[in-house]
Amino acid sequence: MGFNPQSLLGGLPIVCNLLCARDGRATPPLSVTEMACVKKCNRGAMEEDNGGGEFYLRYYVGHKGKFGHEFLEFEFRPDGKLRYGNNSNYKNDTMIRKEVFLTPAAIRKCRRIVSDSEIMKEDDNNWPEPDRVGRQGLEIVMGRNEHISFTTSKIGSLVDVQSSKDPEGLRIFYYLVQDLKCFVFSLISLHFSRSNQYNGWICYR
Repeated sequence: MGFNPQSLLGGLPIVCNLLCARDGRATPPLSVTEMACVKKCNRGAMEEDNGGGEFYLRYYVGHKGKFGHEFLEFEFRPDGKLRYGNNSNYKNDTMIRKEVFLTPAAIRKCRRIVSDSEIMKEDDNNWPEPDRVGRQGLEIVMGRNEHISFTTSKIGSLVDVQSSKDPEGLRIFYYLVQDLKCFVFSLISLHFSRSNQYNGWICYR
């Protein structure tokens, strides 16, 4: 079965606003006035939906080796902007950076993924320290009183989770990261699809 990002997102009606693309198909940028309008509308709608509570999430995984600093990172900002970066120097690959604005519906979906995982109840005191193999970092702000900032080593498989000092907490982190990656990859794949056919998903080009 082929990859179907829409099935991962459950048909969620998401409006994305293209900021930039480095896939060989340059798109005219928004004007300053249009950009300010998008940010204002997104922030106002999100504050209304979230009861005024802020939401911010940033994830990073990377290492430094013979190909230099290779990493993957993404960030959900309070104004609705999703920032994605992927840097691999293998075979002289270039860095990929993409940015889109998401609707409050998409941010609510991300918040729900985080809330359902119960990661905010955990701590990283007994997680493996970052090492030469690599590091992961996760920072989340939910509302006015919840804030976590975790760091640990790269996790190769569930065997690494089971052998840790806190297998239950690290398992929650491991599965949350997988869910977040699927969500982000789905959004990026849908928005930057070459077909420009979104089957009801609206995208302002």
